[in-house]
Amino acid sequence: MARYLMTCEHTPEECLQELDSVAAFSHELLNRFDWACKDGDHTGWVIVEAQDEATARQFLPTNIRAKARVRKIVKFTQGDIKAAHAAMEAAPPMA
Repeated sequence: MARYLMTCEHTPEECLQELDSVAAFSHELLNRFDWACKDGDHTGWVIVEAQDEATARQFLPTNIRAKARVRKIVKFTQGDIKAAHAAMEAAPPMA
């Protein structure tokens, strides 16, 4: 399973409708969301585990799915970073 960060932006006018939609869809999902609405940034973020982006979108209410930004996210270890540096050093120079 992969991890996906879903970003749900909305206007101040849409705010309560968006919150109501998430709450009605799943109380568990509502508890997993972080919102910046009270700070004037009408955006919600949630991380889910899913097989692919399409499956991740299924975690959202239907009225939010299409406009949500969904990004696959990963964690890097020190070893991953070291390997990336080594790969860049081994790559032929760009012409």
